[in-house]
Amino acid sequence: MFDKLEGVVRRYEELTEKLADPTLYDRQAEFKKVSSERANLEEIVKCFNEYKRVRDEIQDAKDILKNEKDEDLREMAKEELSDLEKKLPTLKEELSLLLLPKDPLDDKNVMVEIRAGAGGDEASIFVADVFRMYQNYLRDLGFKNEVISLSEGDEGIKEVIFSVKGEKVYSKLKYESGVHRVQRVPKTESQGRVHTSTITVAIMPEVDDVEFELDMTEVRIEVFRASGAGGQHVNTTDSAVRVTHIPTNMVVANQDQKSQLKNKEKALRILRNRIYDKMVSEQQKEEAAERKALIGRGDRSERIRTYNFPQGRLSDHRIGLTLYSLDKIIEGDLSPVTDALIAHNRAELLKGQED
Repeated sequence: MFDKLEGVVRRYEELTEKLADPTLYDRQAEFKKVSSERANLEEIVKCFNEYKRVRDEIQDAKDILKNEKDEDLREMAKEELSDLEKKLPTLKEELSLLLLPKDPLDDKNVMVEIRAGAGGDEASIFVADVFRMYQNYLRDLGFKNEVISLSEGDEGIKEVIFSVKGEKVYSKLKYESGVHRVQRVPKTESQGRVHTSTITVAIMPEVDDVEFELDMTEVRIEVFRASGAGGQHVNTTDSAVRVTHIPTNMVVANQDQKSQLKNKEKALRILRNRIYDKMVSEQQKEEAAERKALIGRGDRSERIRTYNFPQGRLSDHRIGLTLYSLDKIIEGDLSPVTDALIAHNRAELLKGQED
């Protein structure tokens, strides 16, 4: 491990030298790559430096106990040694965690899609509930979110797409992808029977032009007259836009804005991220066979979680997590769930390293 850490320090110093080159700022793609890699190594280097400092101070305290005859100095050295020896294992464990393989997508912003599944109006109502849950959770983390597309139903929301920006957003939300099941008594149920409905959540890493460029020759763009609520423009202008990625037959339509140009920009943004997400998902499926114990990113068809309102229970089926604090979780206190998922993945990675 320590040979690896020394290699990390050398790489960090190389990157620091590169950033000192003023011409690097003229090459924005390279600058972004270098500064991002350096930032990812900085925490490891700081922790390793602290580990070495504590290790050296332990040796100094031992030398005093071995060679010093002054009892006051010896007593001080004993106390210091006791404190330092408690710190060292903690720092070593932290270094082990920091050296775990990093998901290259963890630093990315994301686009989130929540869509009603089985259950009619009750599914749409649950989409609205989960959307509010995420908004409250993201606000508490200090992340910013922006609604890109929203389709309302007779009750609740049929589908909502929103972007989230902040520090290491993807690392916090990536385990949310999949089918979320809700069990509760609908408002319209007169007999008090519990119904089961489902929604799907997709967490897609936001991609920039440097990483993935959409080939516009493979995209068909159509305009049409918007329908539904939205004002007089709905019936008088062809403001709605439908974009189709011809190789995959992936279709995105947007009519949220009065401006055709803005609807086109939003539709293309969603399409780019869906295509990139599909590429990432296919790559991760290939790796999944070698890393079966890891949670990975949930497939949209995989049932990952159940929200049972009559019992106040949330169950995450991937790691066997059960919490009886659904009232708090649905209002945005999602950290106990996301933290448990992250901890489980880390534990499995550590186990893999030991094996």
